[in-house]
Amino acid sequence: MNDEKVKEFNNIPLSVLDLSPINEGSDATQSFKNSVELARLTERWGFHRYWLAEHHNMPGIGSSATSVLIGHIAGATQKIRVGAGGIMLPNHAPLVIAEQFGTLESIYPGRIDLGLGRAPGSDQATAYALRRTLHSSGEDFPEQLDELRAYFEPDNTARVRAFPGEGLEIPIWLLGSSGFSAQLAAQEGLPFSFASHFAPAYTLQALQLYHQHFKPSQALQQPYAMLGINVIAAETDEEANFLATSQQQQFLSLTRGMPTQLKPPINNINEVWSPYERASVERTLDSRSTMVGSPETVKRKLESFIQETKANELIINSQIYDQQARLRSYEIVAEMME
Repeated sequence: MNDEKVKEFNNIPLSVLDLSPINEGSDATQSFKNSVELARLTERWGFHRYWLAEHHNMPGIGSSATSVLIGHIAGATQKIRVGAGGIMLPNHAPLVIAEQFGTLESIYPGRIDLGLGRAPGSDQATAYALRRTLHSSGEDFPEQLDELRAYFEPDNTARVRAFPGEGLEIPIWLLGSSGFSAQLAAQEGLPFSFASHFAPAYTLQALQLYHQHFKPSQALQQPYAMLGINVIAAETDEEANFLATSQQQQFLSLTRGMPTQLKPPINNINEVWSPYERASVERTLDSRSTMVGSPETVKRKLESFIQETKANELIINSQIYDQQARLRSYEIVAEMME
């Protein structure tokens, strides 16, 4: 396709969610090179934003130091919005996040998003390792959110202030995979991003809660919901289904409690999982929000998903082992955008 800037599919923006996957037999250095290449190309193809997700103790995910990687991607691109999808706030002191994102916004003004979640982004043992000096369980997430937002407000009387950070207008999003963050985002008048790509069963319920309880705020006058989806697009349905076995193996390893690096695709996934494991993975990677197939198949599924959910924006995760196939998957989606 040519370099003409394209922006929307069916009148909604499309964005990129990157976990900077570490492939089997590779390392984080190569993963970060792959992420830079993907960010530069998706910027050129007209994707709206490029988000990185905080996960820990996952050998196949390289985006654990999320703020650092956001700076790396923002420095390698020119215009695309770059942000966190998200920062797991209970893992951090709010002041530190205010300073980190104040720094990012000061270096790359008008381009930084701060998406926040309340999950640990890992297992409980890792959560303890991260939070042992924070005394946080995630239950005080609303109070942490208030504290973080206060650091961005100018206040000469505050005993603790964030520099850089204070006075900067950094868009704050709430992320969720259940109804809790949907209701909190609505009450606070903030944009909301739901993890449909791994919690598809709760998508419509969370959206309903968000829209029903939304209160306009200085930050946002109307509700704005972005949904995460998985897209694995290739020239044919058969090739896409083959590529998708890498992501299926990734979730299978999580089901078994033994996370691994991203594995290469295999010819017959049924040889490696039991019927119970297959059902568990398929519940997570529901075909409505995990779109695998040829350009025609993916386009049809995208249109159906948008019609069902009335999403304002979609953010796309593509866990594909081969970098060129991964780039091609995003390019196929870009070719559908107006």
